[in-house]
Amino acid sequence: MSHGPLRLISSMATREVLRELATRYQEATKQAVVTEAAGGVDVAKRVQAGEAVDIVVLASNVIDKLIAEGKLLAGSRVDIVKSGVAVAVRAGAARPDISTEQALKQAVLSAKSLSYSTGPSGTHLEKTFERWGILDQIRSRIVVPPPGVPVGSLVACGQAELGFQQLSELMNLPGIEVVGPLPPPVQTLTIFSGGISVTCSQPDTARAVLAFMGSPDTAAIKQRHGMDGA
Repeated sequence: MSHGPLRLISSMATREVLRELATRYQEATKQAVVTEAAGGVDVAKRVQAGEAVDIVVLASNVIDKLIAEGKLLAGSRVDIVKSGVAVAVRAGAARPDISTEQALKQAVLSAKSLSYSTGPSGTHLEKTFERWGILDQIRSRIVVPPPGVPVGSLVACGQAELGFQQLSELMNLPGIEVVGPLPPPVQTLTIFSGGISVTCSQPDTARAVLAFMGSPDTAAIKQRHGMDGA
């Protein structure tokens, strides 16, 4: 027996993969899950303000924080995917060598403009540029994307020569080419986890949805969206 649709809200990085997982779940169980995505900071604020949602999917540290604040049910966290950062250039542009940390540093120094998200991956990149001692040198060339605007679209229209974002957010955008992932010494993996809102009227159903989304059986879907199972 199916209940009313569950409402799931997430950050932009996981929008496509969660939409497909929700569709698969509905096909298998007849339980509808309606997915919606916005900037991660906005989603967290909306949950903190008590918006009526059932399932929230954000970076794992944010889910932990929302649980600690009593906005999500204790013990409801399920790790769903882990996602790495990739580098993109405009379609047809020269592809820089980013195979090593030194090569990536050179590519960043050579770029006339670069852009990265305001999320956890952006924070990590700034720390990396700082560690390399080049942040002040390149600061004026950094293009900050407006809220909800993907970094890739700034690369596609020529506003940024190099774009850094979760691979999942770059791989399907027209007008750009993914050069590849960050080299291992500077790669950062974000784990995205789900939690159940205290406003959820069907917590057991929500638990079943999260168990499905976190299960190893969904690994192929996640890989197709540029992510790995967590």
